[in-house]
Amino acid sequence: MTHHVLDMPVDEAAVRALKVGDTVTLRRTLFGIRDATLIHMFDRDRKTRFDLKGHAVIHTAPNVHRVERSDDAPVGYTPFCIGTTTSQRMERFTRPLMEREGVRLIIGKGGMGPETSAAFRDLGGAYLAIVGGAAALETTWIEQIEDVDMDDLHPESLWKFKIRDFGPLLVGMDSHGGSHYANVREDVASRRDAVLASLGASE
Repeated sequence: MTHHVLDMPVDEAAVRALKVGDTVTLRRTLFGIRDATLIHMFDRDRKTRFDLKGHAVIHTAPNVHRVERSDDAPVGYTPFCIGTTTSQRMERFTRPLMEREGVRLIIGKGGMGPETSAAFRDLGGAYLAIVGGAAALETTWIEQIEDVDMDDLHPESLWKFKIRDFGPLLVGMDSHGGSHYANVREDVASRRDAVLASLGASE
C-alpha cells in the first residue's frame, strides 16, 4: 500500500495512480457539498461560481460560527465542527459532478455503489473514506473557510475550505473497479451462505 500526498487540484493521472487500500493526504483546498447543494446544481441546473475542476469534495453540512469578516474569516464564517455524512444517498450525482464540474475525488463515509464505481472508471475518480465520528479531528485539518457559494441553502451551502494535511484518508474505491465496500458485501454474502449451509437452511 502507498501513501499519496496530493496538492489540490490534481489531474487524472494522479487519481488513476490511487489504488484501494492506499492512503491519501490532501493539501491546499477542499470543497464541502451535500444533498441540497447537489439537488440545486443538477436537478435545478444551478451553476456555481467555483472552479471545481480537479478538486475533491467532502459530503458535509458543517457546523460553523458566524463572525465579523476578517483576514482569518474572509466570508464571516469560522469552522466549529465539520463532520462527514453518509455518501450512498448521493450516488446519482457522482457522474454529473465529474462530467460537468470536473471533480476528481469524493470524501465521505460508508462508501458508494456501482454507478459511482462506473463513473470513476470512465472518468478517473476515487472515493476517500473517513472514519465516522471523527468530526473533531477532521475540523483540526481545516484552517479556514475561504469562501462560500449558494449560502441560501445553509448549512448545505457549497463551502471552500483551506486545508492543512487533510488525512490520512483511505482509498475505498478507485478508478480500476476496486471497491472496498463491494469486497465487504461479497465477503458477508459468502459467510452468510456458509452459515446457512451449515444449518441445512437456505434463503
